[in-house]
Amino acid sequence: MWRRCLLSGTVLWLAAAAPASAFMAYVSNEKGNTVSVIDTDSWTVTKTIKVGQRPRGIEFSRDGKFVMVAVGDDDTIQVIDAKKQEVVDTLPSGPDPELFTQDAAGKIMYVANENDNTVTVIDLEKRARIGDVQVGVEPEGMTISPDGKILINTSETTNMAHFIDTSTRQIVANVLIDARPRFAEFKHDGSELWVSSEIGGTVSIIDPVKHVVTGKVTFNIPGLRSEAIQPVGIGMTKDDKTAFVALGPANRIAVVDAVNHKVTKYLLVGQRVWHMAFTPDEKYLLVTNGVSNDVSVIDVAAQKVIKTIQVGELPWGVTIAPQ
Repeated sequence: MWRRCLLSGTVLWLAAAAPASAFMAYVSNEKGNTVSVIDTDSWTVTKTIKVGQRPRGIEFSRDGKFVMVAVGDDDTIQVIDAKKQEVVDTLPSGPDPELFTQDAAGKIMYVANENDNTVTVIDLEKRARIGDVQVGVEPEGMTISPDGKILINTSETTNMAHFIDTSTRQIVANVLIDARPRFAEFKHDGSELWVSSEIGGTVSIIDPVKHVVTGKVTFNIPGLRSEAIQPVGIGMTKDDKTAFVALGPANRIAVVDAVNHKVTKYLLVGQRVWHMAFTPDEKYLLVTNGVSNDVSVIDVAAQKVIKTIQVGELPWGVTIAPQ
């Protein structure tokens, strides 16, 4: 009995002493035509993967086995095996794919094709293009509602958020927002849709049921002209209480109270901040800085930048393996 207790205690001690497995982050480098792999234990780049021309949108498959990256100038989606860390397949898309999203099951992918004003629908199991949805001019932002029933696409030149029924693949509503919408993000409870407008300098809060703008997040940074504040990527905490907004050439991340839609803090990061991703435990937020060629690491609880990691040329998107 004593020996069993001793062995049990030893196992528990070893389990406690062993370091937690690192999360792996993948960063698309738009000009470098590479993807940088970051180990979040050591905060170092462990591998650089050569991909196609102009990689931007990047996302893990739902099962965490693959990383998919939109290579805009090659008009395709490349598939990286996360274990081998090499390109193993391609998916069809329209001209100049930029951002994309998946359904909850990881069976269907929706891709914004900037050059032909369409959203391409891809069956991930069959690796086949199964449909297209005509949208506004220069589609970019892509997200799907928590219940999977509504797909959102934002069109940069039309200045609209398009609501698309995923069952019929028909547009059911168009919401006019401020100039050059770049990114869309639902609250996890589905109560609000947030859309960033790069030129408009705002984030619009949209009621997903009534299809109306109910409020806006505005930004004011002392010493900076309003034209320099250009919202792009958005990250929402799982409790829907805090949002982080990348402000482009303002070189800041805005911390926003997601309940009252007010900015509470600005965090100085690298130059020309684009997009972001949380680690699955939500302890850290990684943001890509396009001009300074690096990634800033934010301690989410402390709301503080704790690390800068050099990556490839013009980092744009980032994704982190799900648990």
